[in-house]
Amino acid sequence: MRGTVIHAPGDVRSEEVPDPRIIAPTDAIIRTVATCVCGSDLWSYRGINPVTEPTTIGHEYVGVVEEVGAGVTTVKPGQYVVGSFFASDNTCPNCRNGYQTSCLNREYFGGCQAEYVRIPQADGTLVAIPGQPSEALVPGLLAVSDVMGTGWYAAVAAEVKPGATVAVVGDGAVGLCGVIAAKELGAERIIAMSRHTDRQRLAREFGATDIVTERGDEGVKVIKEMTDGIGADSVLECVGTNESMHQALRATRPGGHVGFVGVPHDVNIPVDELFSSHVGLRGGPAPVRAFLPDLIERVWTGRINPGKVFDLTLPLAQVAEAYHAMDVRRAIKVLLQP
Repeated sequence: MRGTVIHAPGDVRSEEVPDPRIIAPTDAIIRTVATCVCGSDLWSYRGINPVTEPTTIGHEYVGVVEEVGAGVTTVKPGQYVVGSFFASDNTCPNCRNGYQTSCLNREYFGGCQAEYVRIPQADGTLVAIPGQPSEALVPGLLAVSDVMGTGWYAAVAAEVKPGATVAVVGDGAVGLCGVIAAKELGAERIIAMSRHTDRQRLAREFGATDIVTERGDEGVKVIKEMTDGIGADSVLECVGTNESMHQALRATRPGGHVGFVGVPHDVNIPVDELFSSHVGLRGGPAPVRAFLPDLIERVWTGRINPGKVFDLTLPLAQVAEAYHAMDVRRAIKVLLQP
């Protein structure tokens, strides 16, 4: 089958890779209907995360079950499914508490930018879609496998409540989906921090009431001015850099909350500053599996359409171009069709 392999920074190729097979009785094999490039994949593409050997890549998918192991009971061949980027049993204490990415038996699996994928712990990881999705619904369903679920978790971790003022740091796909989440959770004012006209436009469409183009301390200053010197009730940090984290913490009102989902790179938390501000900080790898049934329903019924973050669609064979387009910000997020 065709799969995506990263050989070195800037060197991503579509090539022949071994077909996946059932290894454990809890496995499922899915035929990929759509996959995509994630912003976190760019950390390796840009050489920020080391690439020491050729490695299959990709962790977002929507597909059709082709084969299941003898122990799988909740999904069956022929069903359309979406799953999280971490495999979980969905039964351990951490899963029952809503943190499937901390499952006691969790498994990270990559290689989803391919024609077929092996999904470990299929019963706990995959959720069947309620029927045959139309072509128009596929991008939205693909989005819930990561970016929509991650944006949702950022809003939940930041304790977004009805009537709240929310600021979103980061205008990538996760940040834009965070805007959707904030609106769905009842935020009255949603401030999207963005310097890019196309992303500002989409943020507005998703529910942003204000746009702030400044960054760092200047961005914090503008947020404070907009909130009578107090700061936002909730701030969603969706980037993962030291600057974005400091910007998020300082833009939050005393006693407010920051939800951080950007994968941290060289981030230093100013503990003394955090102590004196009374700002709450929570985040980590989004437990997407916890939100999948709700988010699938919202997409299926047309209540939300996070699939609009995909502004470029390419065949899987052109995956190198997909990475380049996202790297140079020519695309927000690229959908790949096997």
